[in-house]
Amino acid sequence: MKKTFIGIAVLVITTLACSTLMPTQSAAEPTVGATDVPAPGSGVGLSGLDGFPCPDSDFTCVTLTVPLNHFDPSDSRTLEVVFGVLPATGERKGMFVTATGGPGTAGLMSADGYTAVMDPAIPEHYDIVFFDQRGVGQSGGLQCTNAAAKYFLADFSTGTPEEEQALLQTARSFANDCVTEAGNPDFLPYLGTAQAVEDLELFRQAMGDEKIWLYGESYGTQYAQTYAAAHADHLAGLILDGTVDLTLTGLEYYTQQAAAFNSTLTLTLEACNADDICAESMGGGDAIAAYNKLSQRLKQGSIEFNFPLPSGGIANRAFTFSDLENSAASYMYSETLRMIFLRALAAYSRNEDIVPMARILYASLALDPETLIPQTDPSYSDALFYAVECQDYSYFSGTPEERGTALMQAGNAVEQSLENFESIFYGDVPCLFWPNTPTENTRPAPLVADGVPTLVLGATADPATPVSNGIAVFRRLADGYLVTQNGGPHVTYGVGSACVDAIVTEFLVNGQPPAERENTCEGVVADEFISLLPLDAKEFVDPLDALTMIEDEIYLLPEYYYWDYITPTSIGCPFGGVMTFEAADAGDSFSFDNCSFTNGFSLSGSGFNNLDDGTFAFDVTVSGLKAGKLTYLHDSEGGRNVRGEYGGEAIDISR
Repeated sequence: MKKTFIGIAVLVITTLACSTLMPTQSAAEPTVGATDVPAPGSGVGLSGLDGFPCPDSDFTCVTLTVPLNHFDPSDSRTLEVVFGVLPATGERKGMFVTATGGPGTAGLMSADGYTAVMDPAIPEHYDIVFFDQRGVGQSGGLQCTNAAAKYFLADFSTGTPEEEQALLQTARSFANDCVTEAGNPDFLPYLGTAQAVEDLELFRQAMGDEKIWLYGESYGTQYAQTYAAAHADHLAGLILDGTVDLTLTGLEYYTQQAAAFNSTLTLTLEACNADDICAESMGGGDAIAAYNKLSQRLKQGSIEFNFPLPSGGIANRAFTFSDLENSAASYMYSETLRMIFLRALAAYSRNEDIVPMARILYASLALDPETLIPQTDPSYSDALFYAVECQDYSYFSGTPEERGTALMQAGNAVEQSLENFESIFYGDVPCLFWPNTPTENTRPAPLVADGVPTLVLGATADPATPVSNGIAVFRRLADGYLVTQNGGPHVTYGVGSACVDAIVTEFLVNGQPPAERENTCEGVVADEFISLLPLDAKEFVDPLDALTMIEDEIYLLPEYYYWDYITPTSIGCPFGGVMTFEAADAGDSFSFDNCSFTNGFSLSGSGFNNLDDGTFAFDVTVSGLKAGKLTYLHDSEGGRNVRGEYGGEAIDISR
């Protein structure tokens, strides 16, 4: 996906751990690899490609040595790109290749999670293929974690000429710092999408398949369309999910994206107003008014607050207007995230508690809540995002300063047209200062894909790839089918819509596109609102009510929602104490050390989220309003029970 200017792209799936391996050659000065580039049509298949087990995965990895510059035969330099293959378990129909979003995501780290939600008939009949695009993950490992964290925490206001110049300087510093931190400036000119799709073409040739099925999500639709334009004769079918219209200039695209983020926020706030529980949680009963109140407050200056640290202490911090827009943008990508954001807004509306919003911010930017030091995410790279983006798009001509002036002038009209998120328009501003950026603003020809049946998937509430982009692409296709989900997330396949999933499965397994050219799937903008915990334990109906709400609260903590399921992690509880979660054999285990999610109800003990049988349990000692020792079980059928001793009385409560 095209990354938002404020906020980090998020994928609503489980990210699996995977070791990050650097290529054997120097990325700064690529040299000829240890193996030859496969000859076109060599078709040795997986068994002849020296596969090895992908780290922490069921996939078999293949390292393919490819030309550094596919378009200059005289350049003998190469680099290594890693593909992962999960062979078909039954009668093989071919390869189904996934191009993930970003740019900058490591596809191999998503491979097992994505495959797990496919209809079983797909991995039965297809070799499932994922890859780390050149420069990311096992195919290069470029990162600029520190530069990116500093950049996205900066002030992005552009209301005055001075603020515009400050933003340009911030972007210049980031571009310089990111390239330096990545350490590979000589490698950067060869990371654009046009180069990267030729790596896939060589892999197809090496595997010996005449045609492949290709799915692209978000930025992956840029990749997939670029491959289709160059190699349509080698595509059996194409699926575009969260589609980018490549005929748009960067300015045109970001104008539409900024409007889409603004629209999705409005839809989210309106969805809250239509949910009685959510609306009642917003003080005056109006989520739009609640958001505007917080926004206007932050425009006057930052909010000072005390953040509960994972170590158990307290840190005094500040939350800014840019932090709010960063948090909001990052949590507009899916129905659940939007609900989590609404709960954070409700917390501020209730008693000016900005801590839940800060938790969202830190999770979005991968900041350690204890130290605010950025944590490297091996599944994503800001360095590769800009290395690709700044090759694929160009902005104006002249010196960087002249181009910056032109960009700011173009943004003035956009700013006047939006209530929120106008800074998203400036998403590519670092490209003004990125090395080796193109000077010609030529866009690709409209994709026709003659002879290639193509599904175009989209959602009306998608903030990152506006649904209008997909509709425009669909209308130009020779054999296109449009599937639009009302409401819905950014990218719609494999994230909960049975309607969308069934269409994709039928298309792949049976080669049957929808009966109609244009199709609609129902969806929602935001999940049903889950009430905030009361501020005082006196408001709980009984201990079962308390532990039920605490279970919900744990699920919706940003630190847990985006946990990597590997690293033992602690959080500071809202009213004191610490909770720690870590991976166990059958799920996730929790420990509580005087952890209070509300005043007057403190937990010490353990809990377990059993992913195998779908149960959740607490075994805790409680203190505060009353003392006791409680055992709680949420069973796989949805029933809940708490038993034990509370306030000197034996209890056994079920619902």
